[in-house]
Amino acid sequence: MLAAILFDLDGTIVNTDPIHYQAWQQMLSSYSLEIDETFYKSRISGRLNPEIVKDILPQLSAAEGQKFADDKEALFRQLASHLQPLSGFAELIAWTEAHQLQRALVTNAPRLNAEFMLEVLGIKEAFHTVILAEDCTAGKPDPAPYQVALDKLEINAENAIALEDSPSGIRAAVAAGIRTIGIASTHDPEILQAIGAFMAIPDFTDLQLWTFLNSLTETDLSAIRL
Repeated sequence: MLAAILFDLDGTIVNTDPIHYQAWQQMLSSYSLEIDETFYKSRISGRLNPEIVKDILPQLSAAEGQKFADDKEALFRQLASHLQPLSGFAELIAWTEAHQLQRALVTNAPRLNAEFMLEVLGIKEAFHTVILAEDCTAGKPDPAPYQVALDKLEINAENAIALEDSPSGIRAAVAAGIRTIGIASTHDPEILQAIGAFMAIPDFTDLQLWTFLNSLTETDLSAIRL
């Protein structure tokens, strides 16, 4: 029986990748590094900042790397004051409320970014729990954040669905044993499904999503009647 939907944030609830891409471009230009979208998707998107900085700017000390990451995220927040959730998000939240499902946010976003986005989007009260990678033993693609979410909600993996846009996020959710739907806002649907998503949709208005969700609730009601 479906008990909860677990949401990623960046690229899933809101398409922040164009803004992150712009911020990374500006920050890396000071090191004479020019990046394109292919580089961004393969080396940056979905990863944790310490890993990204160590990979791209190995010459920086730990303290320098942390300052670079902090400055990059401050620039992101400066550029991201007019964010809007993906189409259909409000309707999906209303649907979960009507069916008395729990909701969790599971994100690799730094704490300040997560708090900023929840405020700008006006969805601070939308989740029963918020799981940040920095509060877990490891971030995505490790399954730890999703395992923590399941523990917090006191449910089993088979009673949850995860919504994810990045390869690292899908790997994390799938490794935690959660059925995962890919949100193709930043990556091709074929890539998301090859990694483990059982379907890939452009946003929350997609008929495929609603057909699937309604089939689950119809099954649950049939089980109750039996």
